[in-house]
Amino acid sequence: MLVCSVLLIPFFYGCGEEGKTPAGKEEGIIEFDTKGVDEKHPLFGLAPSSATLKYKGDKFAIEMSTMGMFNTSIIGDLKAKTMAQTVKFMDIKQACIENEQQVADDNKDYEIKIEETSETKKIAGRKCHKVKVTMVKDPSITFDAWYTKELGMENCNALNPYHEVKGVLMDYRAKKMGMEMHFLAKKVDLVEVPDNTFEIPASLKIVSKETMKEFFDSLQ
Repeated sequence: MLVCSVLLIPFFYGCGEEGKTPAGKEEGIIEFDTKGVDEKHPLFGLAPSSATLKYKGDKFAIEMSTMGMFNTSIIGDLKAKTMAQTVKFMDIKQACIENEQQVADDNKDYEIKIEETSETKKIAGRKCHKVKVTMVKDPSITFDAWYTKELGMENCNALNPYHEVKGVLMDYRAKKMGMEMHFLAKKVDLVEVPDNTFEIPASLKIVSKETMKEFFDSLQ
């Protein structure tokens, strides 16, 4: 999933600096370097080189853009158990909203097995813990992922395949609409995030999941 996957210990470190969030608020922005995993994928050329994850409590939004022309975002609400994908490309401006069951069905297409390790390292200034990841449908495919406990949000992965991971993913892979991406955190800012960040713009047309899939298929 092109998700934050994004996305989401009990407190943030620091405070007192102008623009920083007060201690105890799970709120901020994470900047990621991103790239497509499969160079032969038809959509590889549209893969963004960066992503911005904005989170606040039980909500998150990850935004990506390719050359300022192809813009997409994933907006999740852990309390409502919904996830929306938005797309802005030329004259296409649309969004689809998935409920808990639809999200679970998507996750089955990227089902993974997680194995915790004792290895740690710093990513974007945060202590991160390594997990070994194995694809359930093809156990020959394995890779490492890293997460941090320093940003709170222990259950932030409830809507993605990494639901066993109790912390914020900082180095991981995700898949959405058939495209697998690699995300690596490069910067964390504990700043306030406006509430309207997690709203679907009124200018977007709400479409079905099938219509959104047809759009991505037409790009291949």
